[in-house]
Amino acid sequence: MPVVNRRDCLAALAALGLPAAIRPAWADDAALGLLRRGGVVLAMRHALAPGTFDPPGFKLGDCSTQRNLDDAGRAQARAIGQRLKVAGLVPVRVRSSPWCRCLETAELAFGRAEPWAALGSPRAGTETTNAQSLAQLREGVQAAVQQQQGSGRFEVWVTHMFVLSDLVGANTASGEGLVLGLDERGQPRVLGRLAG
Repeated sequence: MPVVNRRDCLAALAALGLPAAIRPAWADDAALGLLRRGGVVLAMRHALAPGTFDPPGFKLGDCSTQRNLDDAGRAQARAIGQRLKVAGLVPVRVRSSPWCRCLETAELAFGRAEPWAALGSPRAGTETTNAQSLAQLREGVQAAVQQQQGSGRFEVWVTHMFVLSDLVGANTASGEGLVLGLDERGQPRVLGRLAG
């Protein structure tokens, strides 16, 4: 019988996209270990925001026109930040979609957020702008990994489920994070998952 190690199990679990509720507890420990090592991006879906999509006529600069975090989402965002803080993990950079629910998630979890249009929802873009954003995100993962490899530093990106799905083909729950590195071709891949 072949011996299976935790790394292979984590890779299999990440590939399956199993919800946090049915993943083993050590999967989160492994994700925290990857962050501790550095040279990765923690790409998160925003915390709980009731409903689906934004209302018609929403405006990016006006949170009252968007779908936003509720009290449970705010508590979830704070808990994510607290979990990383207790583990001694502080991101070197926090980038966010310019949507209010993403900015608020980042600010509540990490105390700061640098808006980046490339992390914005593809539902509001055109085919051309979405392709450009996806290219920027791939380059962003490559740059973060190369610049911070072995340094114990990592970036956090807060974005939308559709962005993460387009970038690495993985579905995410609200507040869930994907620890991203590079595959053998230099393309972003999921190394681990951190429950929201």
